[in-house]
Amino acid sequence: MSTNPHRGASFYADAAHYRSREGLSTRPVASSDEIQLHIDPGIDFDDEIIGLRGQVRKLKNVAEDIGSEVKHQRDFLEQVQMTMLKAQAGVKNNLRRLNKSIVRNGANHVVHVIVFALVCFFMVYFWSKLSRK
Repeated sequence: MSTNPHRGASFYADAAHYRSREGLSTRPVASSDEIQLHIDPGIDFDDEIIGLRGQVRKLKNVAEDIGSEVKHQRDFLEQVQMTMLKAQAGVKNNLRRLNKSIVRNGANHVVHVIVFALVCFFMVYFWSKLSRK
């Protein structure tokens, strides 16, 4: 629903003061709800229509280019998504294998670390005893 900026006045009351395009003009008529359109015969509308058709054709080509670019980008995003899913599955499998390996061999690692620490301690202890003599 549109609002009328001139409350109480007819919508077309001031139409005579405006000129739309070259060759087109409006004139007030007896009824306040109607306008009369006068077309100047000096304007070549065939050229205007051809120009508009050219612009529509350009817009259509741009829209088709945009559509093909959207398809290309969608395909690219789908490929990236598939790559990410494969990488995620690979990382998940490797983590599962690593956890199984740690559970199986985890106790042996702790024993090796403790033995290494004891050997280092005794080596330092014996070296300090030998260096005092």
